[in-house]
Amino acid sequence: MQLPRFPDLDGAAVVVTGGGSGIGAALTEAFLRQGARVAFLQRSDGTAFAGAMAAATGNRPLWLGCDITDTAALRAALARAAAAHGDARVLVNNAADDSRHDTLAVDEAYWDRAIAVNLKAYFFAAQAVIPGMRAQGGGSIVNMTSISYMMGNAGYPVYVAANSALNGLTRALAREFGPNRIRVNALAPGWVMTDRQRRLWVTPEGLAAHLDRQCLKEVLEPADIAGGCLFLASGASRMMTGQALVIDGGVVVTG
Repeated sequence: MQLPRFPDLDGAAVVVTGGGSGIGAALTEAFLRQGARVAFLQRSDGTAFAGAMAAATGNRPLWLGCDITDTAALRAALARAAAAHGDARVLVNNAADDSRHDTLAVDEAYWDRAIAVNLKAYFFAAQAVIPGMRAQGGGSIVNMTSISYMMGNAGYPVYVAANSALNGLTRALAREFGPNRIRVNALAPGWVMTDRQRRLWVTPEGLAAHLDRQCLKEVLEPADIAGGCLFLASGASRMMTGQALVIDGGVVVTG
């Protein structure tokens, strides 16, 4: 897929959480191809992915091993990214866990873990980068959500609740930091065919039923999310903030 060039992203310091696999890997690659200085946070070893990206794009990302639910570790990783690349101009809060779970089986420990990765880490990552964005005169934060809360999907209620909350967080931060020229938007993908989705939850029948709900009858791939994320990160969307951009093939048809 050929993506457009956004000249203001060339040389920009970009941080992507969960940027070494799934949708995050496609986002990391897309920013690298723009010429951005990309740091990606990943709990698992990202060395091989960083090498592959360097070979494919001529631009090596910085892997920072981090459990984003550990707020002290998250702050330390973001400080290392700033030391290496300068203060972040773009933060993509992408890391998430959409594991399926039964409402009646959720205990307090599971709730706390799910909220920590799907909501708490987004808040504290934004909190960590905002002072640097303010100092350089602005920036862009993109919070990856999903259409799950718009559809009222069953099967993962804590994840759905966190996704809905992210939209409130997005709007609140957009309002608070807009005077500092910091834009905050949400990006809500539909059912994207990552390796994890295919391995755990995709069945021929389930995929056919979902495509039936889409206006566009093609499966969503991770690369399909990259263009929208680049747009929200770049000056092309300079007067857009507090919004949720949906890329789902036309399932929810918002408006």
